[in-house]
Amino acid sequence: MKDLKEFNIPFVGLKEGKHLFEYNIDNTFFEIYNYSEFNNSNVHVALEFVKKSTLFELVFKASGTVNVPCDVSNEDFDLEIKSELPLLVKFGPEYNDENEEILILPHEAYQFSVAQFIYEMIVLAVPFKRVHPKVLDGTLQSEALNKLQELTIVKETTVQKEATDPRWDKLKNLITDKKT
Repeated sequence: MKDLKEFNIPFVGLKEGKHLFEYNIDNTFFEIYNYSEFNNSNVHVALEFVKKSTLFELVFKASGTVNVPCDVSNEDFDLEIKSELPLLVKFGPEYNDENEEILILPHEAYQFSVAQFIYEMIVLAVPFKRVHPKVLDGTLQSEALNKLQELTIVKETTVQKEATDPRWDKLKNLITDKKT
């Protein structure tokens, strides 16, 4: 993909040991993937890359915010993101990413891209239901919430107590009489 060259790690020239790569992710990154769920994003990703003689150990850590609409009130808010993704990179005859925790690169590879892993980690860190914090504590005032409040009150007043058949009430008394 275009504009993702900065996410390529040329591991051939790296010495064995720990290396740190840092990335600042904003909406231009997500536009490359045609992902438009975020109004705005500001996520810092730190990648700890440990090179060993036969494999690599990677730990991605993301922290920051993404601006998303609330699923209840449709108000935009900044949702805090914190996520961690461990990945083990081994070498084999061909590329294989079927296992989500282990990536197998071909022996002739000299670099690989971490962009897809960063993308998936951030997108999966967003909860399925996004609720504005002020909705949870009851301090958000919006038209949508006011309308929902009106509808819940109307719904409660229209529910009437069901009339029961007096014959069944007598049977209920038999059950309660046995317990006493």
